[in-house]
Amino acid sequence: MRGKRSKQYRKLMQQYGMSFGFREPYQVLLDADIILDAARYKMDLITGLQRTLHGKVKPMITQCSMRHLYGADPRAPHQIEEAKQYERRRCNHHTLDEPLTALECLSSVVDPKGSRTNKHRYVVASQDKNVRSAMRQIPGVPLVYINRSVMIMEPMAGATEDVRQKEERGKFRMGLKARGRSGPTLKRKREDESGDESNRDARHHQPGLEKEHGPNGGGGVDLSKKKAKRTRGPKEPNPLSVRKSKKKLLGEDGSEQTEGTVLASTQSETGLDAEGNPAIIGPTDAPVKRKRKRKHKSNIATGASLEGGGVMIAV
Repeated sequence: MRGKRSKQYRKLMQQYGMSFGFREPYQVLLDADIILDAARYKMDLITGLQRTLHGKVKPMITQCSMRHLYGADPRAPHQIEEAKQYERRRCNHHTLDEPLTALECLSSVVDPKGSRTNKHRYVVASQDKNVRSAMRQIPGVPLVYINRSVMIMEPMAGATEDVRQKEERGKFRMGLKARGRSGPTLKRKREDESGDESNRDARHHQPGLEKEHGPNGGGGVDLSKKKAKRTRGPKEPNPLSVRKSKKKLLGEDGSEQTEGTVLASTQSETGLDAEGNPAIIGPTDAPVKRKRKRKHKSNIATGASLEGGGVMIAV
């Protein structure tokens, strides 16, 4: 079997499984003609069915088809022995003098009440064109036949395709309705729960609200159902561009002190600043004494000569 056709058959059986509930092992109804043709083409019928349906199969044959094999011309004893190993599907036609045709027998087995339903999910493997034509009118019946030693599965019939598309549209509508019902309900439920928690915290911190609404939230307007509006205002500044506030530390007496106060007290105790130099202990508001700059001798001599009116000549 070629890869493209094999892929189509696998996809087709998956669609039958999703839409009509087919599952392994597949129940395959065989007629006498396909058993005789498989022997004539020297085909392994069961292996071909498994390869075509992409799964395990359970071959089944009706009592009328067995009588057709016994009356075949020329006689086929080997095919009769092989058919005896298949599961016998009782069609209750064995009491008749002559067996029914494959069309009548298989139709009574697949759709006994004429309701156009394949209740037991049979796969029909038949060489009779009339049988396949009648089975196309029943939705959900896969059809298999042999053409020149090649086993072929027919594509979905029109009736089957209509039922499948109708079911898919129904699933799609149900999904939209379920999503429309459950979506806003779940969202509102989450909002109500968050509102209840916020209102419960507010009543805990503000006793007046509890008096207004009652101890159990009854009486007055139920604030839990009101949706809290988000106030939009100016954004806060960038925390990296804001000047850091001075950390407040607790002193030995329990009073709050800044870092500068703690540093000054430490310097007064040790006598050294943070760099290890002698610390200046005293009021910080006292004026700082200006350090005198040392004047060079040449500048002093120049200034004295200018005051006396003389001129100094360097030799």
